Amino acid sequence: MQRIQKLALAGVAAAAVLTAGSSAVAAPVTRDSDTVTNLRAVTRSTAWEQLSALRLSFPTYHPEGLVVTKDRFYLSSTEIIEPTVKYPAPVDGYDRTPGRGVGHLFVIDRSGRLLKDIVLGHDIVYHPGGIDLAGSELLVPVAQYRPDSSTDIYRIDTRTLRVRKAFSVRDHIGGIVYDPTRDRLVGNTWGSRTFYEWTPAGRQLATWANPSHLLDFQDCQYLPAAKMACGGITGLTQTPAAGGAAATYELGGISLIDLRTRTIVNEFPFQQWSAAGHVMTRNPVKLAADGGVLTMWAAPDNGEETGGTRIYTWRAAVR
Repeated sequence: MQRIQKLALAGVAAAAVLTAGSSAVAAPVTRDSDTVTNLRAVTRSTAWEQLSALRLSFPTYHPEGLVVTKDRFYLSSTEIIEPTVKYPAPVDGYDRTPGRGVGHLFVIDRSGRLLKDIVLGHDIVYHPGGIDLAGSELLVPVAQYRPDSSTDIYRIDTRTLRVRKAFSVRDHIGGIVYDPTRDRLVGNTWGSRTFYEWTPAGRQLATWANPSHLLDFQDCQYLPAAKMACGGITGLTQTPAAGGAAATYELGGISLIDLRTRTIVNEFPFQQWSAAGHVMTRNPVKLAADGGVLTMWAAPDNGEETGGTRIYTWRAAVR
């Protein structure tokens, strides 16, 4: 019975994700959602419980962004065919070769079955980033796999799965959300050190520095009202005694950002580990709440790593 209750709770929280996304276009919510209220209250001592680890049985490559609805997962991913290589010195403003690859958006049912593989990008533009839901459309940036490059922003209708390119940006955009309270798109650059703001048509309105120096954001989501939750990771150097001269430690966490004041509302570490030994927020993360209970979905591992890609579900009773 306890297991059934847990899965039911995850389903309720998933429906909350869909509801929040749908309200983003129809009527902007002006008060904080349960998800924001809970994220404000999370601390380093908050206890998280793993509910499930859904293994995906198709090639998933390198997961980038995740959206959760009541009946589907949408997972963006980069398939690397030829890795990028760093130049000894910058060439034409780039620090590395473009490499080759294929961008994917996987449409998956809640049992983990692949429903559709949507190929995105073209030529050297093949890196889908963090994604989010705005009404009935998915927002997906697809960039070159190198900083200071270029990106195409796509909108995908979740009802028809029709893809259309909205606009292009002369920079690497690694994630995007839509803020309906100001009718603006907000995207982050390589390493998420800078944020851009655009009109829905792509006219640039502003740029601002990331208020967090703790994490490089991998995937963000809009939360009413005018907030953004971002999952991320920082690779920290270790003492050689902890694993050799090149040893690193993965610091994971979540940041809640106010999009009006551009300040951090709350920020906390999330040091739970995957089957392949990665911190949970290494790749895509999404969150939802039902009352005082917070649910997190994460897909930290690449398809070729130990255990393959799994979508983990975590729960915390916050309030």
